[in-house]
Amino acid sequence: MSYLEEIQVKNLDHLGIVAGLIDEIGIVKIINNKLGIDVREKISVGTVVKSILINGLGFVSRPLYLFSQFFQDKAIEKLLGERIKPDYLNDDKIGRVMDELYKYGLNDIFIEVVLEVIKKFKIDLKYSHLDSTSFHLDGEYKREEDKEKQEEEKIIKERPIFIKKGYSRDHRPDLKQCVLDLITSQDGDIPLFVRVGDGNESDKAVFGKVLVEFKKQIKFDSIIVCDSALYGQENLQIIQHLKWITRVPMTIKKAKELVQNIEVEEVKDEDKEKRSDLNLESYTWKEEIVTYGGIKQTWLIVLSEKRQKSDLEKLEKQLSQEEKKSQKFLKEIQSEEFEHPQAARYKLKAINKKLRLLEIKEVELIETYSKKKEKIYKMISLIIKKDEEISRKTKEAGKFILATNLVEENKLEASEILITYKNQQSTERGFRFLKDPLFFTDSFFVEKPERIETMLFLMSLCLLIYNLGQRELRNCLKRVKKGINNQVGKVTLRPTLRWIFQCFQGIHYVILNGVKQIVNLTEERRFILSLLPASCQRYYL
Repeated sequence: MSYLEEIQVKNLDHLGIVAGLIDEIGIVKIINNKLGIDVREKISVGTVVKSILINGLGFVSRPLYLFSQFFQDKAIEKLLGERIKPDYLNDDKIGRVMDELYKYGLNDIFIEVVLEVIKKFKIDLKYSHLDSTSFHLDGEYKREEDKEKQEEEKIIKERPIFIKKGYSRDHRPDLKQCVLDLITSQDGDIPLFVRVGDGNESDKAVFGKVLVEFKKQIKFDSIIVCDSALYGQENLQIIQHLKWITRVPMTIKKAKELVQNIEVEEVKDEDKEKRSDLNLESYTWKEEIVTYGGIKQTWLIVLSEKRQKSDLEKLEKQLSQEEKKSQKFLKEIQSEEFEHPQAARYKLKAINKKLRLLEIKEVELIETYSKKKEKIYKMISLIIKKDEEISRKTKEAGKFILATNLVEENKLEASEILITYKNQQSTERGFRFLKDPLFFTDSFFVEKPERIETMLFLMSLCLLIYNLGQRELRNCLKRVKKGINNQVGKVTLRPTLRWIFQCFQGIHYVILNGVKQIVNLTEERRFILSLLPASCQRYYL
């Protein structure tokens, strides 16, 4: 029995990889340098942040009030340092650290971490992508009304966010929310800039200011890629000294005219193979030079065959649904008795507002008498198609317009503009990660707006660590020209880091009679470790 008492077994799993990536970036050192180290504390602020990031990437869906429990069965001294105990990481300590981070300046810390990553890992910043999403929140989050009535502020706010209802990307308009703006690199989807905004914030109102602030912080000549929320005369003036690619909204008159009237160019035989290599075989396009908002720019009118097919199918479905709806309306209005002609025509006008592709037209208004011998009016009408509207939608099917201010000597190839915009999914992938129910962001539990902002800052650091690790792994596999088996047993050069995490389940840190060793480290796991930064390897080898 005394012999058995000298055995300790702790789980290490994939957490050594996470800890190694944190070390390789230097996050603990950066935070400790900024916030300082209090010799009276048993654990530094930087190490607490490291523990939160390890918890966040543990994918165990535990809120932070169970934080110390997360580390009860983990190799905490191996991951965080000797003499560190799980009970050092209680909710009071975590709360104080979150408040210190917020007070110092979340943006300043994040930018310094990003600059270190860019420099150390040679992140290509030719293109970066901007988008936003919303996070719905439970709770009241009451603020004094008079505090909200302020003059227009800088984009990096000196006040906490307002948690309130707004346009919900989560389709929960009943809940209050906050907004997260995210800029990522095209190279590896690395988060470069994050900003938390008020719940009712409009992308169109802030995107231009976000980009200007980003360029102040990250002094690199990056081409910004964004969706149509950026494209407006005010924003174009704000970002006129930046390089950008964005989508043109179809609400602009010039865009409507071009989509309706322009014919995209036929693909020449010699270009077909090239487009196939670029995975653009289903796209055709035509370039136009346009001046809008006082900015000279290239507009690329693009036709996607796949999208055209989908749009036409939707149009047919919409037409079929409206036919059924209009038959019902027709029967309703023809059976109704009206006291005045104006009442009948008012009812017809209200019905037609509900239709887009069809119209119920008045044929005749008959004056007659009811059973009570009262004068009434009955409407004879018929259903007609809005041929002009249907033709417009048919011509628009599959078409969209991309715009860039890179013209003349800075001109980009049309194929590069299109490929770059398609990579706008970079930010979408980041949002999916942050909203994954296995991640600790699924439900916010903190009660102050300041803590919400800090939590989103920590979540964004988790995203940075995850995407950086995935980028390094894939780049190394590409260099050695050797793949690893994915979930279905097929060899791949582009595994997800989540799958690698799963592959490392069951690795233990064992102390036997004072001797420390790692068990269950197979050859496959050793090979994977050889592809990761040296700091990751030190936790296992």
